[in-house]
Amino acid sequence: MDTEAPRDEPIRFNRARRKVYVYRFRHNGLKPFSRSAWGARPEVYDWDNLHAEACSIYGAMGSGGSTQTVTLAVLEPGTHKVVDRFHFAHDIQQGEMYWAMAQLFMQQGPQALPSFPRPPRDWNNEKIRFNLARRLAPKVHWPEAIDLESRSAPSMHG
Repeated sequence: MDTEAPRDEPIRFNRARRKVYVYRFRHNGLKPFSRSAWGARPEVYDWDNLHAEACSIYGAMGSGGSTQTVTLAVLEPGTHKVVDRFHFAHDIQQGEMYWAMAQLFMQQGPQALPSFPRPPRDWNNEKIRFNLARRLAPKVHWPEAIDLESRSAPSMHG
């Protein structure tokens, strides 16, 4: 049972399959000894059922207690009923930018994206010097079948 949050919670967008793969850490403080209430689990969602939402989160913070984030809501197909949500960005501007890039990629493909000055970051290979929590956090490990599916197009053989 994994009770530690992983180093990252990556999201993969697969245009060919129209799927979104989310590596999520779930925890439930009310069920501290339940195997089903804790751990990193990949989730697979249909792109057409996702909707971006701006959220205000209140908590004890030095800046007054409120922060704005963006989550992605998973809708029941053909409705506006939310069946799940997951974190997408830490602030509204970042979320708007990331959501616009995700939409552009899913609609037009990678050639439509802007060029980026730095290569993509893989937190599993990041050198961690001073942050003990990140150093001890488990690396992201996608199950083999989902790793393959999230990186490939559907087979033409059915």
